[in-house]
Amino acid sequence: MNNSGARATATTDSTPARPATRTGRNRRPQQLAVAVLLGPFAVLLVGVFLVPTLYAVYLSFFSTTHSGLGLGNAETTFAGMRNYAAVLSDPSFVRGVGITLLYAVVFIPTVVLGALVLALLLDSGLVRARKLSQTVLFVPHAVPGIIATVIWLYLYTPGISPVLKVLADRDIEVNFLALEMIVPSLVNIALWSGLGYTAVIFFAALRAIPRDVVEAASIDGAGPVRTAMTIKVPMIRATVVTVGIFTTIAALQLFTEPMLLSRASPLIGPRFTPNMYIFDAAFTRNNYGLAAAASVLLLLVCCVLSYAVTRGSAPRSRKAKP
Repeated sequence: MNNSGARATATTDSTPARPATRTGRNRRPQQLAVAVLLGPFAVLLVGVFLVPTLYAVYLSFFSTTHSGLGLGNAETTFAGMRNYAAVLSDPSFVRGVGITLLYAVVFIPTVVLGALVLALLLDSGLVRARKLSQTVLFVPHAVPGIIATVIWLYLYTPGISPVLKVLADRDIEVNFLALEMIVPSLVNIALWSGLGYTAVIFFAALRAIPRDVVEAASIDGAGPVRTAMTIKVPMIRATVVTVGIFTTIAALQLFTEPMLLSRASPLIGPRFTPNMYIFDAAFTRNNYGLAAAASVLLLLVCCVLSYAVTRGSAPRSRKAKP
């Protein structure tokens, strides 16, 4: 027994070492490359997103009061959840959330479906001069949002708008700044800026589809519409989901367009959207705790809706039949 144990020990000791060290050394350049490539993104993520978010969460639990007529010393006190309760109980904030959700319900399907149709038309070959078409579609997105809103504000304003003048000559009266037309007017501005840009993204994804797959579908007798619905759209599903998430976040950040339109329409107040509510609370009322609480709530809404879009568009797994 002793001899066998000694032999086993000697055999174990004489076993050559595993090439783990070599594998680790071979992976070090790859890990270093990954760290170098992800380093700038990580720094920006921490500095631009995580740190401001944590600071906003911190501010949301405090309130600042001024003595006298607001010109005295400022005193910061712990407020707990009072700022969140004040935001959620404020009718202007709740109304602004409702207006933004209505805008998102109209804008998101319109821009995604419209851009998808344009991209499919470009990819089908029915449209000539594809490069020129892409340039024409992309040009409105190159115009800054403020300038685009000013242009449309000029076209919306009665008395100076040439569009309204032409419609008035034909006995057609339209007030784009009326209560029932404010949301469609905002959607129109966003569509003019984002529809072509989104279509170019979808078209780039469609061009990445292997042509032999499309040709095989046409050989099997599938028409253009059936090929588009059963082959092309499912193969760019990831791109559609990504664009849907970004469009949802952009819709919830509605600020520039209603802020500029408020100069011409008294129906658009200073708290028309949640972002305008945050701006008013921080820079008009100097209540940074209230603004931080509204910002945190808006961030939570963005996260929930983005998760819902991701889960709702994920392919469902089919159970194997027995």
